[in-house]
Amino acid sequence: MQTSYKIALGALSGAVLIASGLVVQAGGWDNFKLRYAFLSQYLHDQDRELEDLRQKAVNPEENTRIELAELLNGGPPKDGIPSIDNPQFDTADTTPFESDEKVIGVVVNGEAVAYPFGIMNWHEIVNDNIGGVNISVSYCPLCDTIVAFERGATTYGVSGKLYQSCLVMYDRADDTLYSQPWALGIVGPNVNRSLDKIPTTKTTLGAWLAQHPDSKILSTDTGHRRNYQAYPYGAYYTNTQIIFPVRHQDQREHHPKAIITYVWQPDQATPHNRFSGASHQFVHDQLKQAGEKLVRFNQRQIRARWDAQLDTVVVEEMDGEPIPNSTAFAFVFPAFFGE
Repeated sequence: MQTSYKIALGALSGAVLIASGLVVQAGGWDNFKLRYAFLSQYLHDQDRELEDLRQKAVNPEENTRIELAELLNGGPPKDGIPSIDNPQFDTADTTPFESDEKVIGVVVNGEAVAYPFGIMNWHEIVNDNIGGVNISVSYCPLCDTIVAFERGATTYGVSGKLYQSCLVMYDRADDTLYSQPWALGIVGPNVNRSLDKIPTTKTTLGAWLAQHPDSKILSTDTGHRRNYQAYPYGAYYTNTQIIFPVRHQDQREHHPKAIITYVWQPDQATPHNRFSGASHQFVHDQLKQAGEKLVRFNQRQIRARWDAQLDTVVVEEMDGEPIPNSTAFAFVFPAFFGE
């Protein structure tokens, strides 16, 4: 009995040492969790997303824009990353976030709201109402993509699936899966439907409040226990690591985590497993040096300029009307818009 106990204790100690070594090798606990996040898929039901469609008599194999084999398990199950469906808000005086906190800024019908990255990293989708319009604001921490859109009477959730390493949302009304960087239905009854996008701004809280001092700020009172002051992805935001497989990386010219802004407009074509329409990217570091760039986009000229106050790229029509766009890591653009 004593010998068996010593053997078991030795095996446990060895396992702890191996695990500790892997954590150190990964560069810390957060990096370790992210690197091996895919293993958590074995703890959850990863078939629910497509099974829910089949229960609605929708065959995913016949109602898909993409190769289903490229719809990967991210680890958490459907709604395992909980969207915020009853958002609460702070003011500039009551928010716990500092002025350098990155935020997603949205203005609808004159009402301004800021969504701190500290919260979005944990929840990815907020179903909100701004200026009398039902909207969803989405953020993918793995891709740095931001898409806000009119949601109508439904709400959107986090499916637990990834396509090209990026967030796949789902419509709770009919379970259609949407590729967030495309804002496009990719599997389900509303496959190929384009969401009605709303302009967003990625900036800091201080810069946003300088322009919108009365802005509401998403509160950490979410109904969930998370450390909203901590970044849960280790060194991912700046290192070269791409956790999940993505395509067309031979077309990438920059560091995989260099920040770009892209604009896109789908057309009526529905080619399998790829985008069809107009798209263009602007590299932040390049535009910060150039100041401004005019390009042909979807049969018209548009302008991208560096906004020094917001410290970001602004894309607009020639008359100054904002054009919906998204930031992204550099690896995202060829994965979703490359050939």
